[in-house]
Amino acid sequence: MELDERKVRILKAIVSNYLETGEPVGSRTISKLADMNVSPATIRNEMSDLEDMGFICQPHASAGRVPTDAGYRFYVDSIMADRNEEKAENQTERENLLQRVDKLEKLLKQVAKVLATNTQYATLVTMPQYNNTVKFIQLSQVDETTLLAVIMVDGNIVKNKLIKTTYSLKNEDILKFNILLNTFLQGAALQDINLELIQTMKVQAGEYAEILETIFQGIMEAIHEADDLKVYTSGATNVLKYPELANTSSAEKLLGTLEDIEDKEEFAKHVEDVIQQDSDIQILIGQENSDENLKDCSLVTATYKMPEGAKGTIGIIGPKRMDYKKVVSMLKELTGELDDIFNNNG
Repeated sequence: MELDERKVRILKAIVSNYLETGEPVGSRTISKLADMNVSPATIRNEMSDLEDMGFICQPHASAGRVPTDAGYRFYVDSIMADRNEEKAENQTERENLLQRVDKLEKLLKQVAKVLATNTQYATLVTMPQYNNTVKFIQLSQVDETTLLAVIMVDGNIVKNKLIKTTYSLKNEDILKFNILLNTFLQGAALQDINLELIQTMKVQAGEYAEILETIFQGIMEAIHEADDLKVYTSGATNVLKYPELANTSSAEKLLGTLEDIEDKEEFAKHVEDVIQQDSDIQILIGQENSDENLKDCSLVTATYKMPEGAKGTIGIIGPKRMDYKKVVSMLKELTGELDDIFNNNG
């Protein structure tokens, strides 16, 4: 929807003022801004047009205006189009922190904590996700009816799986299984392993087809375990500092959502969607969130990249009147720093 320059300036002023105060914004407040140079009456007319267009609304008859989700969206898109975003605060502090931490898990937990402290919103960071291409499979015998499968996937992630069989296998049988599994599965991505491939392997296994199916199921379970989404969170209670969230009937559910987000399949699905996006930053405002408990919030997510194609997500959850400029700037800078650390420093 096209807006002329004056309407854009007024809409941005309304959103910016509301982000700062949390109070409905009146025409007199806007008219006092140095760069406005128009009368309160003119501003009222423009605000009326903006209300008709769905960018702002009036919560009470005598109150000023507040942004709608569409108003927030326009404001956010304006920020995203601006290539000269201000530098994030505490840049040196974060850089020093990242340099001191050398283990990935500890690093990501620290990132979540620092972001929560610096933004006063809830934050979350996921472990990087790989495509789970099989690099190598090794079977060895533990006892007469137990096999140990060692599976290496992308990122040199190794998973072990104990597999019970109904037959006692000889060393030459296990060798044949190792050759068969690596011939068909080595270099295969999870999505490439289909029923046709499994059936071909069973034909090759001959009389041991039933055992092969048991072994194959164990290997697939191990690979899926390697794909489990791990999420580190911090600052869950920060969102309750904002009256519009603390006073909602869903406040308790919202807090539960944030504290237990690593167990939520819906969030795991959202992470997959974010990683597949071409854009590095994704912003969901209010009703744009698929999770019912986040309908009063905004969720801003960014993607960081690691070698061998692995990607992870950093997210910030706060009120719809969050400081989008600061959040976007911090996420862009931080993901850039993580990319440099992972890809240049090993």
